[in-house]
Amino acid sequence: MRTLFTYIMVFPRRSAFVLFALLMAGIAEALSLTALLPLLSIAVGETSDSGIGKFMGDALLSIGIEPTLDMILIFIVGGMFTKGLILLIANRQVGYTVAHVATALRLNLIEALLASRWQYYLRQPVGSLANSVATEAYRAANGFEHSVNVLALSVQVFVYAIVALFISWQATLASLFIGLFLLIALNRLVRATRRAGNKQTQLLRDLLSYLSDVLGSVKSLKAMARDNVADAILHDQTKQLEKATRREVMNRAALAALQEPILTALTAAGLYLALVVWELSLPEVMVMVFLLTRILGLLNKTQRRYQQLTVQESAYWALRKAAEDAAAEAENTTGILEPTLQKGITLQHVKFDYGDKTIFKDLNIEIPINSFTAVMGPSGAGKSTLLDLLCGLTEPGSGEIKIDGVSLHDINLRQWRHMIGYVSQDTILLHDSVMNNIIVGEPSLTAEDAERALRQAGAWDFVSKLSDGMQTTVGERGGMLSGGQRQRIAIARALAHSPSFLIMDEPTSALDPESEQTICETLQELSKDLTIIAVSHQPAVINAADNVFILSNGEAEALSHVPDMHESGRLQ
Repeated sequence: MRTLFTYIMVFPRRSAFVLFALLMAGIAEALSLTALLPLLSIAVGETSDSGIGKFMGDALLSIGIEPTLDMILIFIVGGMFTKGLILLIANRQVGYTVAHVATALRLNLIEALLASRWQYYLRQPVGSLANSVATEAYRAANGFEHSVNVLALSVQVFVYAIVALFISWQATLASLFIGLFLLIALNRLVRATRRAGNKQTQLLRDLLSYLSDVLGSVKSLKAMARDNVADAILHDQTKQLEKATRREVMNRAALAALQEPILTALTAAGLYLALVVWELSLPEVMVMVFLLTRILGLLNKTQRRYQQLTVQESAYWALRKAAEDAAAEAENTTGILEPTLQKGITLQHVKFDYGDKTIFKDLNIEIPINSFTAVMGPSGAGKSTLLDLLCGLTEPGSGEIKIDGVSLHDINLRQWRHMIGYVSQDTILLHDSVMNNIIVGEPSLTAEDAERALRQAGAWDFVSKLSDGMQTTVGERGGMLSGGQRQRIAIARALAHSPSFLIMDEPTSALDPESEQTICETLQELSKDLTIIAVSHQPAVINAADNVFILSNGEAEALSHVPDMHESGRLQ
């Protein structure tokens, strides 16, 4: 029931509208049902002695309607049509709300993830996040639909019970007591279904997380004939998911199968009690049998709907927890000052630890304005960490990073990042056109900006010769292009918005010597107008740089001269 009430609290206005509509539909149905007794009394030629029958007859007379057979029929049909119209409006709102719930949950998670700290994001499996945005959001929205149906059926049970109480409170209370007892007895199947739903949610996360990782490395796995190992693991996970789904289906089928014979037995018992024990009139017996059958049937439907809700609710709570965890890891964005880059960037006595490992113990670097700075060092020396610090993706344990003499902690981080062009070590392209890979949906960028960036990155020659030029699709992860071509498009992406500070992590590692030389010449030309820092082991990049730093033992050593090609052994 916690999930049911949570949906109402999270979406109060929409839930209130649906509840009001359901109440109005219930009232319309109640008025129609109260006309059944005088209708049946007229049909069998008896006078109704029940309070509700007399009340209905007097009520019709008070509004100038003679309680004849045709008028009562019109009243009953009109009431049911009114109920149907109100339910149509309510169900329309439910449909809109289901779509809204799915969208709201997806956007909430996406916004929380994108606002989280980089270290937190690194710990999240991509497949699990994709599963949350797609599968879990859909299942959670379906859970809202099931919760509304539980409320709708509960309102109908309440309406039928009120009408039945006026005819025979003894029979009504007895039936309700028996019905509730059976609901409790069959609740074991509901609990089993909830466990199966929880298992499905976890297995789907594990399956899609592993599948995402496998698809990302399928080329190397196939090349080594190890794709069968991944297939075996995926096969096992899929089988486990099948078992959980089977348990859920069996529990639902068992609940439905047990409810039907129980309902039949209770209806027969109610008929016997009404005729023999309480000696009701034939019209009252017929109405009571109808009402009690409906009440017990609706209680059974309510339990089945609630059972379906328990299957989906784990997806809602998993998705909500993922969003809350991401929100708790939000970036510290207290800075409000507008950044400038007119003097340079300075790192002063920066210390940074990754867990128990010290990366920087006293890092001091100066990056002059409009210069090309290269950084090298052995693996694990903190080269990529240095770039993360400059972007504000991580914060130093102590020391300061200053932009034009202002601490990065005091600067508006988002505005600072708008001034950065970034080329990562892992070149990942979208399964889209060359142009869309460069502008990445930025509305302020045009085809002219993309072409300019391609020329700056030395990529225009090969892009212009593609079948559709900049509109050519690059394939999954850019698989239709060579490694060097992918890297040059990634560089063009970083240059498209004309950044003031260009950050590059191994920018030429996949390029042939000729292309590498072209990029280096381009970077030297660009450094006249913007500030560049590049992590690289490539001698051509080191030779092209104005300033070179070697990271070692948690500190940075500035080289007094740029190494020549024969010193490349030191760069490894």
